[in-house]
Amino acid sequence: MVHIIRDGKFRRSNLEAVVESIRLAAAGGCMALGLVVSGCAGGSGSEGSGDGAEKKSLKVAVLAASAQNGYNQAVFQGVKEGAERLGLTVDAQILDGQFDANTQLSQLQNATTTGGYDGIIVVPQDGPVLGAAFPLAQSIPVVSVLNPIGSDIEMMEPQVEGVVSTVAVAPSVAAKKQAEQVVEYCKDKSPCKVGVVVGLLNSPLDVARSNAYKDVLSKHSNIQIVGTVEGSYDRDKSLSAVSNMLQGNKDINAILSNADQQTLGAQIALENAGISPSSVFLTGGGGTKEAVKAVRDGLWTSDYLNFPVSMGAAAIEQLSNAINGKDVKAVVDADTLGPIDPYAYKEDLDKAPDFTGEWNG
Repeated sequence: MVHIIRDGKFRRSNLEAVVESIRLAAAGGCMALGLVVSGCAGGSGSEGSGDGAEKKSLKVAVLAASAQNGYNQAVFQGVKEGAERLGLTVDAQILDGQFDANTQLSQLQNATTTGGYDGIIVVPQDGPVLGAAFPLAQSIPVVSVLNPIGSDIEMMEPQVEGVVSTVAVAPSVAAKKQAEQVVEYCKDKSPCKVGVVVGLLNSPLDVARSNAYKDVLSKHSNIQIVGTVEGSYDRDKSLSAVSNMLQGNKDINAILSNADQQTLGAQIALENAGISPSSVFLTGGGGTKEAVKAVRDGLWTSDYLNFPVSMGAAAIEQLSNAINGKDVKAVVDADTLGPIDPYAYKEDLDKAPDFTGEWNG
């Protein structure tokens, strides 16, 4: 009996040929067949003692888009915490992609040939570029976090052989919901001047977000986008970029950002310009402890909460399942991993007084 999981639902298929193929794969290596995931481990071992015992000691590479970035560090923390909760002994090593697609591609290729890893977790800098590494030199399972690996940045189901699960939300889905909050705020304002801050203008993930923002906002004639600037997931760079944008737009009504570090920079830029942040629709993305406090305090209007520690924990769970021949969820909806609805205003946070955010930006 083969278990196929799509959107969290099991489907069963009596495919004797597939079962036989999986039996053969267990003896000689590993294979991925669509969304059917069988015991799949390379590197330091495959199935523990070889007698069907679950493999509890794993060597895992965590390929960060940037090891210096707080979000990526939180995912790594979640991998370690999740492994502990699962009773796993995991040698987890974080590799720094330096926000460079080619660097991360090289790291992925090297990790599968010389690293001796049982599995890999990736926070892709550029999912389409990483797709070129597949099929991997060694058949070890890969889980992607935050965005998918493959040509379609919006498709969460695994697109290439070797990727067994994606822990994420389609970027345009989240970005459109953020932009719709701005539309609601602007409905009685004409013109309503909006500034947009995106992370990296050369990143497919952020290009998708930026396009989604524009797609929603451009449908409303009262909304005027006064500038789209690059924040680079950095407070100081965002402070400088937004300060320049405000020079000719001190009557700005809203600032829409995909990252909390950038929104914090925008907040400081507003304050430096003599504009109260609470007088502007100010929103970010990430769910940092600083952002949650800013929304609670009324400085920011809202925040798109992420749960990167929980995402890392979900990733190691799915990776362990793949290594041990258990059922694997092809897609884990990252928005469902936290204790609160991710599109949060102050009143939403007031209903969850114990939630402080999972990470520091």
